[in-house]
Amino acid sequence: MKKIISLKKIISLMKEPKRIYINMGRRGCFKWIPDKAFIKLSYYIRMGRRLNLDNPTSYSEKLQWLKLYNRNVEYTDLVDKFEVRKYIADKIGEKYLIPLIGLYHTFEEIDFKELPNQFVLKCTHDSGGVVICKDKNQFNIIDAREKINNSLKRNFYNSWREWPYKNVQPRIICEKYMVDESCEELKDYKIFCFNGEPKLIQVNYDRFRGHKRNLYDTDWNYIEASIQYPTDSKTFIKKPEKLKEMLDLAKVLSKDYPHVRVDLYSIKNQIYFGEMTFYHESGYGRFSPESYDYLLGSWLQLPNKTST
Repeated sequence: MKKIISLKKIISLMKEPKRIYINMGRRGCFKWIPDKAFIKLSYYIRMGRRLNLDNPTSYSEKLQWLKLYNRNVEYTDLVDKFEVRKYIADKIGEKYLIPLIGLYHTFEEIDFKELPNQFVLKCTHDSGGVVICKDKNQFNIIDAREKINNSLKRNFYNSWREWPYKNVQPRIICEKYMVDESCEELKDYKIFCFNGEPKLIQVNYDRFRGHKRNLYDTDWNYIEASIQYPTDSKTFIKKPEKLKEMLDLAKVLSKDYPHVRVDLYSIKNQIYFGEMTFYHESGYGRFSPESYDYLLGSWLQLPNKTST
């Protein structure tokens, strides 16, 4: 059943043209616009300034450049949540993979009677197509079907022209449900790597109560800055016991690429792989202070163009 958009929501969207554009972009309404023109338009609307592709200096500008001119064919498998598992197993070992329960082409293929009481469903080709089941007796299959099927219909590339997603096959994976010491969620350790060197760590937490992100350097010193979501200096996040191993793994996984964010989890003293992301916030993340946009930009050394 399709959800009906309320009049209140429509009025709210009309008051914010940027939100209308973003929602239309996510639905692929602008897929007829060439990549370069679309990226320049999106950057101006999202960031409020013109995109300089001839001499990009900020992190956000350089990510747009990479979308257009660094089209490494390997990226397609690396952003595919199923195919990347082969890369991880070869590079660092299967022990770093969250246990896989199943792979499906359609929602109807899933036999929920065969699944454990807790599990996670993810679409292989997008960002956000995730359903978490903490108790199968309370699981709403109708809502899950709607969310997953809507995600399967979507080509994530059309949203912001992140080229690696263009040819990823839409599928569904089921993984083991995992929690860390909080017993509520997984803290996400996102390691920003530049030419194989980890430079910055972002920790996501409180996703379901007011999403926050804290930033740390590689020695685990708190950084008074934020990207897109608020930071909280009063929230103590313990340095992971295996931080060095996490950084070493990130080096191995990122060494062949000008920039990639390697996401890892730490659960009961065991490290697990999350995903590899080539365009953090699709290059539209707001930095506070803004100087950090240029600091990260100085770390990102652009390669030669591989596509136009």
